[in-house]
Amino acid sequence: MIDLYTWTTPNGRKVSILLEELGLPYTVHAIDIGKGEQHAPDFLKISPNNKIPAIVDRETGLSLMESGAILLYLAERAGRFLAGGAERWRMMEWLMWQMGSAGPMLGQAHHFLFYNPGKAPYAEERYAAEARRLYAVLDRRLGDRDYLAGDGRGAYTVADIATWPWVSRFERQRIDLNAYPAVRDWYLRIAERPAVQRGYDVPMAVNPIPMP
Repeated sequence: MIDLYTWTTPNGRKVSILLEELGLPYTVHAIDIGKGEQHAPDFLKISPNNKIPAIVDRETGLSLMESGAILLYLAERAGRFLAGGAERWRMMEWLMWQMGSAGPMLGQAHHFLFYNPGKAPYAEERYAAEARRLYAVLDRRLGDRDYLAGDGRGAYTVADIATWPWVSRFERQRIDLNAYPAVRDWYLRIAERPAVQRGYDVPMAVNPIPMP
């Protein structure tokens, strides 16, 4: 059994989606970051960086923070959603791209463009431009393949699972998904998966999956 500490954010949804895809039993503990619950002493014992998501594997007693580490741990534990051979490193490359570029930069984009419009024009311009650049990078990668990594046209892996929830915030980033047709098709392909639909609503349903 996995204890999942999470909230309705892209990083939180990565882990709930993977848990649903894997069919692993898990218990949800909602950490309301709007109320500052991520700073509670008991949560800090699990996640020293006071951020969601975090997990505790009751079978091993292992606790983990940081969504990328959690995805890799769960995927390796189950032996699924990992590319093999040389493509394993391609999967890692795009997982790290999400962790180091897409997540932080798109998070800044919707922070300034959606939550705080009009307060910092320079920041809005900077992060809107970076969001468009990142979507173009993703569009080029997906132009001749169905998924980010794997042989042939690619296989659905943790790289896709990590990236998709951030793309699901395209409206908040002022992105027209139809301007990036390969990303749009990839996004819709993943959105159709029942496990993605279930995982999106963890720890609670707040809005339908956005559609372009």
